[in-house]
Amino acid sequence: MLGVALGHFAPDTGAALRPLGELFIKLVRMMIAPIVFVTVVTGIAGLGNLREAGRLGFKAILYFELVSTLALVIGLVVGNLVQPGHGLNIDPRSLDSNAVASFVRAGEQMSSVGFLFHMVPDSLLGALASGEILQVLLVAILLGAVLAGSGQGDGAIVRLLEEAGKALFGMIGAIMYLAPVGAFGAMAFTVGKYGVGALQQLGMLIVCFYATALIFIVGVLGLIARASGFSLWRLLVYLKDEIVLVLGTSTSESALPRLMEKLERLGVARPVVRLVVPTGYSFNLDGIAIYLTMASLFIAQALNVPLSIGEQIGLLLVLLLTSKGAAAVTGGGFITLAATLSSTHTLPVAGLALLLGIDRFMSEARAITNMIGNAVACLAVARWEGAVDQQRMRSMLHGGDLDASTR
Repeated sequence: MLGVALGHFAPDTGAALRPLGELFIKLVRMMIAPIVFVTVVTGIAGLGNLREAGRLGFKAILYFELVSTLALVIGLVVGNLVQPGHGLNIDPRSLDSNAVASFVRAGEQMSSVGFLFHMVPDSLLGALASGEILQVLLVAILLGAVLAGSGQGDGAIVRLLEEAGKALFGMIGAIMYLAPVGAFGAMAFTVGKYGVGALQQLGMLIVCFYATALIFIVGVLGLIARASGFSLWRLLVYLKDEIVLVLGTSTSESALPRLMEKLERLGVARPVVRLVVPTGYSFNLDGIAIYLTMASLFIAQALNVPLSIGEQIGLLLVLLLTSKGAAAVTGGGFITLAATLSSTHTLPVAGLALLLGIDRFMSEARAITNMIGNAVACLAVARWEGAVDQQRMRSMLHGGDLDASTR
């Protein structure tokens, strides 16, 4: 709230505070790659054998595909019903295509072949050095599978990584003391740089997107939570600190370590948390899925480009593939959309310029939806696997003492 107020009443000062938010996010991202590596390796190795790891991985991927596809469909349906871009009547020739050229270039690596090549690091240590989640996942899954297959699930390597994990989570705990400062700087910059004018100009799209994300969280994720034996509302209260952190920083990565730690405290088996959550951050991006279809329709409506049902279904099928690469690059949602439009030639890529001014505001809803979606996914898969302590989960969600439960 202080960041928003400063950005509104002193926009120049607010915009100048950009380094506060970016430095905090950089500190957190510095920790993401080693934490994902350690947790995925120990998670797979802790399952004991490759059959269990394969079964858990198959269930997680199946869940991710079904729910993210549903998110894409919901975005498409709401975009057709509300038509947030209708009436803008913008001439594509009046848009500055140079403003989105860098995003199009970044999206070139997200073709099917380019995506596969990007997923494989140039070297073993290169994955950790680059911080690319997909590359880290690949290396971690390979090492974890080898350790599990050779019966070294409790060997010296795993024990060493377990101790390293404790140290890494301790470092994250120290970094989180800076979270209020980072969120303050990030919000002051967003409002100071882009102002409320952007909200007024394209307010219908923002309201529509936030409402759709809320419908997805309450409707779809709420039903999944009920079927999995827990209350979505109580889970959101339990994760309130992480939600506020994501809202302030506009990135779900900032809450990844804390989310994993809290889900383990909740009673979910450690191997499930350590495999499902990091994988979900690459393949279960519900907020980005909603954004992709809704933003595509908005551009079509604003530029008066008619899209038949067949063309919309074709676009949906392409997005099913390209949305999985959103975690491969920074600013994944916007770059994924650029890659999709440039590869399908269904809509003018210059239409992305319409979204530049408000993308920062929309990224907050994308990030929160992604994080909540992965929390629900982990609990749902754990319930499916019978790998969650139901009594402990109910106690924690109903206000149990975190410290007492940990002890």
